[in-house]
Amino acid sequence: MKTTIIAVGKVKEKYLLQGIDEYAKRMGNYTQFDIIEVADEPTPDHASDKVNQQIKEKEGERILAKLPKEALVYALAIEGKLYTSEQLAREIKDHLTYGTSHIVFIIGGSLGLSPAVLQQADKKLSFGRLTLPHQLMRLVLTEQIYRTCRINAGHAYHK
Repeated sequence: MKTTIIAVGKVKEKYLLQGIDEYAKRMGNYTQFDIIEVADEPTPDHASDKVNQQIKEKEGERILAKLPKEALVYALAIEGKLYTSEQLAREIKDHLTYGTSHIVFIIGGSLGLSPAVLQQADKKLSFGRLTLPHQLMRLVLTEQIYRTCRINAGHAYHK
């Protein structure tokens, strides 16, 4: 199994990097895990809707250029489907059994994901209706991927 996060921007906060690195290390027994970062566009304060859309499109082009051909792709989006950890684990396990062995998760920048990226994704995944900083979301997602691996391996981590 291979798991990839494609994310816009870099994580700068040391405490977030430490958490991400810890969960990535723990996943070593379950999956080949990597994070691909694409550059974010500078977002001016009080930018027009047109400028914001152009920023999302540029970031989206960078994401799509990194997207592997044979993978199940989850785009993180507020309007996506809400899962419990067990439901997500079961869905990924089923896909690994009957589909590809590569799972990709996409985290957009501060403005979200472009329509092109959302259209390319196989599934839209939501972690709730709250807006979280995309850097924090990377830590939360990494922990959930680890949790999914543990659940699918039959280890008690999900409670």
